[in-house]
Amino acid sequence: MNMNISVIGLGYVGLSNALLLAQHNEVTAFDINQKKITQLQKGLSPLEDVEIETFLVRDNLHISFETSFDKAVAGADLVIIATPTDFDETTQAFDTTSIEAVLAQLSAVKFDKTILIKSTIPLGYISKLPAALHPKQVLFSPEFLREGHALFDNLHPSRIIIGEESERARQIAILYADAAVKFDSTHIFLMGELEAEATKLFSNTYLALRVAYFNEIDSYALANGLDSRKIIAGMAQDPRIGDFYNNPSFGYGGYCLPKDTKEIESEYANVPQDLISAVVAANKTRKAFIADAILAKKPASIGIYRLTMKANSDNFRYSSILDILNILRTSGIPLTIYEPSLVTTDFQGIPLENNLETFAQKSALIVANRMSPELRPYAEKVFSRDLYGRD
Repeated sequence: MNMNISVIGLGYVGLSNALLLAQHNEVTAFDINQKKITQLQKGLSPLEDVEIETFLVRDNLHISFETSFDKAVAGADLVIIATPTDFDETTQAFDTTSIEAVLAQLSAVKFDKTILIKSTIPLGYISKLPAALHPKQVLFSPEFLREGHALFDNLHPSRIIIGEESERARQIAILYADAAVKFDSTHIFLMGELEAEATKLFSNTYLALRVAYFNEIDSYALANGLDSRKIIAGMAQDPRIGDFYNNPSFGYGGYCLPKDTKEIESEYANVPQDLISAVVAANKTRKAFIADAILAKKPASIGIYRLTMKANSDNFRYSSILDILNILRTSGIPLTIYEPSLVTTDFQGIPLENNLETFAQKSALIVANRMSPELRPYAEKVFSRDLYGRD
């Protein structure tokens, strides 16, 4: 074994990190959600991620799932914090209280070794930590993971970034590189903590910009009777643009892009800018445009196919369809939702139907952010801007 590692917080980031590092290290993983820990102890994934599900049934990983925080961090050489940090609309900043809670617990048990934060944090967060912790203990390493493919992306990282230029940072980077399936060591970047924090936020803001740009192309095409697939295909042949990350949607969503763009926008309070705010505004405009396009069809009833943010995801949080749903529900048109991951009879007062055929029969128009093969029998009544999921 290389190290004894504790991972605190077992969402996509924490669980994928824990399983990745358990290939060559002794890992103890902890989460405050006891139901989640029980599932994991049984080898069941609480998340929709094929690689995570596969790794959990392997018998050659060195990992245990602990219900006691004190036991989870006892004897650890490295503690990784991967707790959620949502964007607080009131304060216009990330809510980092979950990180502070873990740091307080580590202080209480007198943990004096390295702490690596994997949660997304605001610019300047590490430098503002108490002097007793910084820079003695805490480092930041941004993650670049896709929801539903978190472990795959950890196994095939595009780059590894540690927010400190030091030998201990290099050793941590090597831990991740050694756990990857194949990794080019030239893609390890050791940099200042502020640069590492900024790299994460600016990376996601650029991705949001790209999503918003292709969505606005699609809005123009839809409004003017053009074929956006042909326009985008023609653009994609320019290698400077590329044929990737260009499939229109109802708007960007998920764990990272909405909150990271808003965080970056708030960081520009004293810096002149137009583009960052335009990215945030464009996402709102797109969702309103999509809702108007749906209502313009004057359907007798509307079915919402899945609440999840995208295919192979179990996340509703910041899903673009939720904002569209809130607009549609004011129209008075009967709504039905198809979301098989929910076992209740309604979602926010809107009826749920878990039988696809019955759902389709009830819906004059089916609204789908992302297409699925199971919708093909009902294709003539589906409204979607998914260019590559459609036949």
